[in-house]
Amino acid sequence: MNLHQFRFVQEAVRRNLNLTETAKALYTSQPGISKAILELEEELGVDIFARHGKRLKRVTEPGQLVLQSIEIIMREVANLKRIGDEFSKQDAGTLSIATTHSQARYVLPEPVAQLRRQFPKVQVQMHQGTPGDVARMLIDDVAEIGLATEALADHPNLVSLPCYDWEHVIVVPAEHKLAGMERLTLEQLAAEPLVTYHPTFSGRTRIDTAFARARLKPNIALEAIDADVIKTYVKLGMGVGVVAEMAVRGDAPEATGLVVLRAGHLFGTNTSRVAFKRGAYLRHFVYAFAGLLSDRLTRPMIERAMAERGGADAASNYEL
Repeated sequence: MNLHQFRFVQEAVRRNLNLTETAKALYTSQPGISKAILELEEELGVDIFARHGKRLKRVTEPGQLVLQSIEIIMREVANLKRIGDEFSKQDAGTLSIATTHSQARYVLPEPVAQLRRQFPKVQVQMHQGTPGDVARMLIDDVAEIGLATEALADHPNLVSLPCYDWEHVIVVPAEHKLAGMERLTLEQLAAEPLVTYHPTFSGRTRIDTAFARARLKPNIALEAIDADVIKTYVKLGMGVGVVAEMAVRGDAPEATGLVVLRAGHLFGTNTSRVAFKRGAYLRHFVYAFAGLLSDRLTRPMIERAMAERGGADAASNYEL
């Protein structure tokens, strides 16, 4: 057995047992992947996959155990590479970050710039996606550190740590009837067309939950993943905007034409979390970057969380 066989099995599962897509992802041939998997099964003496003809249909019960071992092996291979980089390249290497658009646009620029000043030989790769994509990129070793508000605390094979808290705000044109309100109500917002985030982004779940608890149905005029897009449509009079507070920091009303109103009393507090793959070896500049994201994220605290074992009730959902 060899690492190529392990990688083929792992990628086949990631690609929903589609060997054509697996071959494309690994830049090899489908027959070669099929043959390698069959040879591994023959050597192990068990079927990893149940088949219908030549198609893979599902992972067998022994196959589930094989997959668990393969995940550990491939994780440790990635760790070996990182250890080698740590000691051979000194302060050089690549830091891969998985995050959502809002974090990449409004939160990460200054920490990334500070990291580059501290470690000028470190190249930064930014991977953007949904919160679910961020979790998957960490699990698949595409990224070494992830930052998002949703999803990261839901995976037992991730260690997720609270990074910072934030609230939603309301943005309206200066001439809007709500612009002078000191304390908005859900009833007032429910009477207006709303421009806000897609349901999987930036704490949208809290917005929906607040309206549902009040037995109100919001009038969602437009959904987007980008707060700048939301603000643009609000300026055009399409509705009242609901965005994350970090998206309006530094915005001057006289420059933007928008008034910002607090909404924490309506939708509560959100927590953005940093996450790492459980069992991963973290290089020193990864710890340094985490510390730049939040004073909470000290190296000893991260090491303690990474050393804990268990599911979502342990370090995978670590609280400070």
